[in-house]
Amino acid sequence: MKIRTLFITAVIFALVAVPAMAMQGQDMQSDKAMDHSGHDMQSDKKMDHTGMGGTFKHAATQGGIDAEFQVMSLASMNMTSDKGETHHIMVNLKETDGGAPIKNAVGKIKVIAPDKSEQEGTLKDYSGILAANFTFNQSGKYGVICLIKENDKKQVFKFWYEHMQ
Repeated sequence: MKIRTLFITAVIFALVAVPAMAMQGQDMQSDKAMDHSGHDMQSDKKMDHTGMGGTFKHAATQGGIDAEFQVMSLASMNMTSDKGETHHIMVNLKETDGGAPIKNAVGKIKVIAPDKSEQEGTLKDYSGILAANFTFNQSGKYGVICLIKENDKKQVFKFWYEHMQ
């Protein structure tokens, strides 16, 4: 129950913060404009975006956790979903500064489509890499919000993914 309350609080916070980020012009969508590797001293976040061969990558550091996200189509992975999902979002977690892999984390991802519809998925553990499937059925910017809980630490990671059909 405590995790659910925290998740709901984080989602509400994210629903306020994501539009605010968009209004500030933090355009993180195109592969060419996505090489933002830098360190924001106020929030302890480092962001890096790349897109290669149909795989979108986003890396962020927050609260002592390095999170490496990948968004890829199930078709590019030669996979299908019986639920009609089209994409796979994976996250690999490590301790900051080249530390050990974080193996005992759990989490949820919320995806907000360009039409403001929402999908939520619980991250499943695949040998230390957490992942969930989603449906991206329209072109445009998708907001991705990920809540990670590792021991007593909770972190929220957010980024934009530009989907082209």
